[in-house]
Amino acid sequence: MVLATSAGATGACAQSVPAQRVPARLEDSTFWRLMNEYSEPWGTFRSENFVSNETAMQWIIPKLARREPGGVYVGVAPDQNFTLVTAFRPSIAFIVDIRHQNAIQHLMYKALIEMSKDRADFLAKLFARAPLQGVGESSTAAQLFEALAKQPPDSVRYRDNLRAIRARLTDVHRFALSDSEHVSLGCVYGAFYTQGPDLTYGYGSECRNPGPYAYMPGGVVGRGGFRGPTYQAMMTETDSVGVNWSYLGSEKAFRVLKDMQERNLIVPLTGDFAGPKALRLVGQWARAHRTKVTTFYVSNVEQYLFEQGDEAQRFFENVATFPVDSTSMFVRSFQGGRFYPTDTTVKFTPQSSAGRSMEVYGSIEQTVRAFRAGRIKSWGDVLSLSRQ
Repeated sequence: MVLATSAGATGACAQSVPAQRVPARLEDSTFWRLMNEYSEPWGTFRSENFVSNETAMQWIIPKLARREPGGVYVGVAPDQNFTLVTAFRPSIAFIVDIRHQNAIQHLMYKALIEMSKDRADFLAKLFARAPLQGVGESSTAAQLFEALAKQPPDSVRYRDNLRAIRARLTDVHRFALSDSEHVSLGCVYGAFYTQGPDLTYGYGSECRNPGPYAYMPGGVVGRGGFRGPTYQAMMTETDSVGVNWSYLGSEKAFRVLKDMQERNLIVPLTGDFAGPKALRLVGQWARAHRTKVTTFYVSNVEQYLFEQGDEAQRFFENVATFPVDSTSMFVRSFQGGRFYPTDTTVKFTPQSSAGRSMEVYGSIEQTVRAFRAGRIKSWGDVLSLSRQ
């Protein structure tokens, strides 16, 4: 996943908030205020990143799921965050991505999840299909997709569902979407409708922000790109012993996600990890609510930051403002081949047989101490503080 050029974010001061615990629910107006006031100007990346390509993500979950639930989860990119959130059970989640379209995709997910009674209903709505037949609460994710394959895409359902998504966001929640956000919402839902469960990381829609290594519309991969695993493949992945932790892996996991969405506790932000505002305000929010950042899923954003001037330094300066403790962890992803860092003595073992993806984790406290001591000069230094 994700970072490239920022559109020039400027700083802002957080409003003072009396010390209080994390609320059990955010009012719609509070959710919308946080989403807008904590965000930075939009930036771009080479891919629209509709679907994760991190096939080994679930491998680190069993170890990190042993921690106490609660606290603040911070993540990046689309719905792979849901799998981590349902496993770790934070009190609230902030999803920070430089692409504003990612925030719109999360609003689409929010509306669809709230409107769906279960996993089967959600999948039918997500891909504009008729209700799935022959599945129930005990069905596996693979069985759900087998049932989905028997229902063809339906253009009438697509149009009706898109209207329902917009109505849920604007009429029920009273979110004031702009004209451009309505266009983006149509592009996002259109990608799921046209590509179905075969939608991949490399698919490009008419709303893409192209760059020198961009993924082209229609799923044609540009210079330096690749197609990646499908949405279905990501939802049916497992950990090292075959347990599916995805948010569609069990009805229990989906109910956790649905409950958090209905209580407005998954807040998408538009922000640059090296920017002056979004991450710092999340940290201030956590401190004001007497809690800590427990998990920061950074994917491989740090890799890009080290390639962009002093952005890695500014990122770690932002992270240093977070309230954390010894259980607070980064979750990172990287791949083998040309992506494998050469400036580290740490060796990692390939995890998922479906790709070169490797997932690791590392202490936020330890990383911040190393940064302050001047021991982090490269992405390899960061990985040397991580483990599988």
